Amino acid sequence: MSLSIGIVGLPNVGKSTLFNALLGKAQAAASNFPFCTIDPNVGIVPVPDSRLDVLAKLESSAKIVPTAIEFVDIAGLVKGANAGEGLGNKFLAHIREVDAIIEVVRFFEDKNVIHVAGDIDPKSDSETINTELILADLQTIEKTIAREEKEAKTNPKLKPRIEFYHQLQEHLNKGLSARTISTTNETMLWLKEAQLLSSKPILYVANVDYTQLNNYEILLPLQEILKTEEANIIPINAKAEMELIDLPPTEQIEYLKEMGLEEPGLNKVIKAGYKLLNLITFLTTGPDETRAWTITTGTKAPGAAGVIHTDFEKGFIKAEVVSYNDFITAGSNKKATELGKVRQEGKEYIMQDGDIVFFKFNV
Repeated sequence: MSLSIGIVGLPNVGKSTLFNALLGKAQAAASNFPFCTIDPNVGIVPVPDSRLDVLAKLESSAKIVPTAIEFVDIAGLVKGANAGEGLGNKFLAHIREVDAIIEVVRFFEDKNVIHVAGDIDPKSDSETINTELILADLQTIEKTIAREEKEAKTNPKLKPRIEFYHQLQEHLNKGLSARTISTTNETMLWLKEAQLLSSKPILYVANVDYTQLNNYEILLPLQEILKTEEANIIPINAKAEMELIDLPPTEQIEYLKEMGLEEPGLNKVIKAGYKLLNLITFLTTGPDETRAWTITTGTKAPGAAGVIHTDFEKGFIKAEVVSYNDFITAGSNKKATELGKVRQEGKEYIMQDGDIVFFKFNV
């Protein structure tokens, strides 16, 4: 699926370091000066899923194929970006092309890494980024209203839509992101059509140093400005995560213990990003391979079959479905069938995360 997450933030907050850690290689420049990233870096990152290893072992699968999501490392924004500061218009255009946003906020102190505003102030930094997105959206919605009002002269049915856009404009003028406005099914469609930057789902990554990693009190200033947002904050030491990926597996375990972590922080970021895009995973397993497949929440069985092959969707007959937990408890597909845990589902079945499926279709 061609869905992507843009990594944004002020310059020198660790965006490219996080991006490189996600990819497991130094693809993006990570230097101590603003705008060391100009053109966006793009990388495909596998989604960690422990279920695959368990299934592959039970089925003696020859290979494992995880699902993946796309991350885009976007150059740092600065105050005045909406007016073109720091190549702002170009960078805002890059944000417009992604489906969701990870905003990296700097918490770590390092005198060797300059801060564009001089002092480390996570609350102020985040407010700067969010303000620039909102100001850019105000320009967009103003043009949208003008266009809609012109068309409304010959099409009165546009009046409710225009009224909503005026409400949205007022909402943005209060310094509130578009994603926080109340919507109905109809106005949600109008909001999506407006293509506003601040309407995109967002996840905050607090880039902390080693001493701050398990100190959740330091996140309070950032949490304060998120009271109106449906957003999560994940603390991560991007520099340590970058170092971690270069270690052998046994040393990685020891390194994680030293940091007080059960798993890499990157795993949390990837999983949260996957959820941010409203994605779930269904699974197929057998001797040849165990594979994870990506679909959006609410996808029906034929649509899921079409992700594997378009012919599966066109000739869909039914889906044989068993939940992951039932499959593991049974120990095999054969045993799960004998226990009555494998269900026969038709075209209206809505797929659930962790469904293990075998599709039947006409050629």
